[in-house]
Amino acid sequence: MSSPLADDGLWCRRFHPAPDAGRRLVCFPHAGGSASFYHPVSAALSPGVDVIAVQYPGRQDRRKEPAIDDIGLLADRIAEALKDWSDRPLTFFGHSMGALVAFEVARRLERDGDGPLRLFASGRRAPSAYRDEQVHRRDDDGIVAELRALSGTDARVLDDEEMLRMVLPALRSDYKAVETYRSEPAAVVRCPVTVLVGDDDPKTSLDEARSWEAHTTGDFALRVFSGGHFYLADRPHEVMTVLSDHFTSPALTHHA
Repeated sequence: MSSPLADDGLWCRRFHPAPDAGRRLVCFPHAGGSASFYHPVSAALSPGVDVIAVQYPGRQDRRKEPAIDDIGLLADRIAEALKDWSDRPLTFFGHSMGALVAFEVARRLERDGDGPLRLFASGRRAPSAYRDEQVHRRDDDGIVAELRALSGTDARVLDDEEMLRMVLPALRSDYKAVETYRSEPAAVVRCPVTVLVGDDDPKTSLDEARSWEAHTTGDFALRVFSGGHFYLADRPHEVMTVLSDHFTSPALTHHA
């Protein structure tokens, strides 16, 4: 399930450090996810892009730390950590819960004068598109049932009781964070936003995905893929093409 972690501090992991790259991608995991989810992205983009995967507390090498069950607080901590990585232009990619975390981190960095070049928001409805979901209040079996329905967790983990006991506390905390999140009125980022979504995602309708346009004063684009909530696991090459096109665009090359 996971690859060996390259430790670059408490919050950031670099599996394929690219010290000579002029561009940097910061990846934010989904609920229950970890930095290693983005190992393939790092491998695919290196050495042209320096890829950082954020490691939330409460999982993998940070499993002894209490998870953070508030998106705002999580964003505060990550924004502070990313100040050490601002020597190169940043691009953000967040999937599901990670899209909201990336959005809030971008807002904080922009407030301090140095936000990302673009935000890729994947598999998540817009911050203002509210649904009354209460997965974090279910018992353990209820949370596992949700994971099975979304098909984003390795079945070996779901069938391993000992491993489940290790991941469920952080997972419940993540669900609480995302389900109690409320966007500030008229919250926007200045950077362009590209939304990626599966056409059969039970968590994000196309209308909810389009609603991200109201949360940026920059350009907006919507990319729809065949698949469900974890469409990107089934279509990695298509997703990587979107990212590669971004990093090789004339505007970004000039910026770098």
